[in-house]
Amino acid sequence: MNVGDTLPPLEIPVTRTLIVAGAIASRDYQDVHHDAALAQEKGSPDIFMNILTTNGLVGRYITDHLGPRAVLRKVAIRLGAPNYPGDTMILTGTVTAVSGTAAAGTVVAGTAVAGTVVEIRVVGANGIGHHVTGTVTAEVPA
Repeated sequence: MNVGDTLPPLEIPVTRTLIVAGAIASRDYQDVHHDAALAQEKGSPDIFMNILTTNGLVGRYITDHLGPRAVLRKVAIRLGAPNYPGDTMILTGTVTAVSGTAAAGTVVAGTAVAGTVVEIRVVGANGIGHHVTGTVTAEVPA
């Protein structure tokens, strides 16, 4: 993996079920994530995805590419355009840094490992703009 490498895009259909299930799974019971009428009363055209669901999807995108042994060290994201039902979010990523090999003795889940530390710039775009932008730092064990 080298600086400038791009990850293949991941298309995620934004369904009403995904939005509601993500909110419930993350215990975010704000009405704007499950009740269209109340979301509209608050000025939104419909329910919209919460940040915790987005965060999980960004993590999935990275680990799908780096493999199941990858450890997310830092996820720093910012939300922009809401994800509404019926849209599609397309996640893309670009490697911005590779630190080589982490020092031996790094502990992951109680196990000492050495691995490559990778920083990836992630963008998730939908039909109205960038839903999420940010950077993920992950370690891939050797």
